[in-house]
Amino acid sequence: MTLVYDPKKLDNNNFDIDQSPRVEPRPIICDQLRAREQQWCHARKRISTLQERQMFWYGDNSSIMWLLWQLVAYVVAAIILMLSTRLLGFSLSVWVYPLVFGLQTILFFVLLHKKGRLANRIQTILTKTEMTCKQAFNEMDVLAKDSVFPDVHANSPLSLKCIYERCEAQLHLITLRCLLQKEVEAGRMIIKQKRVDADVLPIDLADEDLIEHASEIIYKSTL
Repeated sequence: MTLVYDPKKLDNNNFDIDQSPRVEPRPIICDQLRAREQQWCHARKRISTLQERQMFWYGDNSSIMWLLWQLVAYVVAAIILMLSTRLLGFSLSVWVYPLVFGLQTILFFVLLHKKGRLANRIQTILTKTEMTCKQAFNEMDVLAKDSVFPDVHANSPLSLKCIYERCEAQLHLITLRCLLQKEVEAGRMIIKQKRVDADVLPIDLADEDLIEHASEIIYKSTL
């Protein structure tokens, strides 16, 4: 996500934060918002898994990977056949080995022939998951407008850590960051922060990365 940064607006004097305990009412995180966040997190994790699988099996260098795995399959089949003859105490005909390897080769070429179809299938699943993720996030954004955002606008400037605590840790740090980024992009907030790469990380890793910098990411309302 692109962050809006205006050096003229973001001086330290404009972002002085009162560290004394807040007594104002806390934002109420409704069950719907938590449910949408769970759906969004699941979809985001699913997208990451599908993208890794797509790159590994159907990327630019995927043909080499297919050949390597086929060689591994030959080795595994040979080991299984040899162990079977020793453990079970029977001998296999010499034609069994070429037959097994031949069937493996046929299966390999069948799958290789359907590689394009399999790639299209995983792309279709990825597209649907991305749509689900986007829909869940948009619904979160609508719900946050009635709970999280009014509190931030009323009490800004606030750090991401303070917002997280005011929400009683009911939402992930990365969720709050992404939601507040929408407000920044809409011009309703400005942000001062230390550069972090949490947006491209999985949910758990993103939260771990943001924990170290949450107190340095400060949001100020422009309303």
